[in-house]
Amino acid sequence: MRAASLVCVVEVLENLVFLSNATNFVAYFTKTMHYSISESANMVTNFIGTSFLLTIFGGFIGDSFFTRFRTFVVFCIIELLGMILLTVQAHDARLQPALQEKPSSSQAAVLFSGLYAIATGVGGIKATLPAHGADQSDHSKQRSISSFFNWFFFSLCIGGLLSSTIMVWIEENRGWNWSFKISVVVLCVALCIFIAGFPIYRFKRPGGSPITRILKVFASASRNRKVSSGLELINDEVGERSHKKFRFLDKALFDDTISAVQVKETRTFLGLLPIFASTIMMNCCLAQLQTFSVEQGSIMNRKLNNFQIPTQSLTVFPLIVVLASIPIFEHLANSYKNKMSENHYILDPLKRVGLGLALASASMAVAAIIEFKRREAAGNGHTLSVFWLGWQYLLLGFSDMLALEGMLEFFYSEAPDNMRSFCTALSWCSTSMGYFLSSVLVSIINSITGKLDREWLGGHNLNHNRLDLFYTILCILNFLNLLNYIYWAKKY
Repeated sequence: MRAASLVCVVEVLENLVFLSNATNFVAYFTKTMHYSISESANMVTNFIGTSFLLTIFGGFIGDSFFTRFRTFVVFCIIELLGMILLTVQAHDARLQPALQEKPSSSQAAVLFSGLYAIATGVGGIKATLPAHGADQSDHSKQRSISSFFNWFFFSLCIGGLLSSTIMVWIEENRGWNWSFKISVVVLCVALCIFIAGFPIYRFKRPGGSPITRILKVFASASRNRKVSSGLELINDEVGERSHKKFRFLDKALFDDTISAVQVKETRTFLGLLPIFASTIMMNCCLAQLQTFSVEQGSIMNRKLNNFQIPTQSLTVFPLIVVLASIPIFEHLANSYKNKMSENHYILDPLKRVGLGLALASASMAVAAIIEFKRREAAGNGHTLSVFWLGWQYLLLGFSDMLALEGMLEFFYSEAPDNMRSFCTALSWCSTSMGYFLSSVLVSIINSITGKLDREWLGGHNLNHNRLDLFYTILCILNFLNLLNYIYWAKKY
């Protein structure tokens, strides 16, 4: 518990740094580096998407070559070096473009070197930290692993809450450059705390490249695809006959260099992929909270007495509700555990993910209705309160909690022993693909509607756009995706 607690503390600090910089970068790119707003927004979206996509690389390294402890330390240092590089650039006028000029090639090189060093570091950290923390749990008790991931997500939300409140206030009142300085200090503290747990951590030795093993199984199964005699005997010997999924992989066992463990590992990994693919659309909805929902909030009534609510702080309310709900869920789960056996769930991970996908569809339906009402009010000369957006933020907050926490636990628990970091990274990779899918959907919808009449999302004025219809399409797509997920989850 002490070792897992250290991991949760580190996650608070790491997520605080990542999210505060994700919001701070837009101001830095536009005000200091003189990129346009659209260029800056694309750069931030690409940064976030790349960070989550690189978790696959970080997970591969953590499973194949280093321990997860060493992988975290290496990638945290890479992120720290990237932060230092950007901090130096932010305080050295020679590394910044002149007023009203674009960055030179050398200045842009410094910027992107620092930016993608951070993205690489984030990818390695997010892949290995949850897997390393779960390694500290008692694997004979599934409830212990489930409890860790609940508190890990609690820590992730605390980092998000601090970045949405304290860091946003610092950026707006003390300047964005303070955010870089604080991030460097906080990341150093996180690294020191993590290393301090070295004497009490449980370590998992790397098991070599899982991708190489999977490719070898596929190659061998392909070579022996026409062989049939002797397969029943091989299945009986290795105890694999009970498996009905991907039976074609059993033919790899005719190759003496392929073990039954490698075939089982490949079969298990392939079984996870449909679940992973079914969660991407939900993350496409989450991308709206950092794009169109922020734009909605900026033209709504944000006053609370004499205080104007920053648009970036709209996530505070759902974060508080989610933070309150996790201890309640843990209390109910522990009460249920005392009445039932150790490995019984109130909601198992697949059901939690499914409920998260259902809430994502509901949130888009609510978002479409609220946007329709907002446009209608704007047409009549009225401005709706920004608190109406709280419903879509709240539903998507619960959706993210159930889906992401469920995915982390599911992929970790179901993954082969030597692929836990790599498979856990699928949770973050789903987020990355959701962000990229959002950009693709916007482009496709603008292209189609532009040919028919007028682009739904092409104008600069939301009152003239049809964001409500875009949200309606997302609602329908998420509902169809939910049906697809139910099919694969039942099959699993």
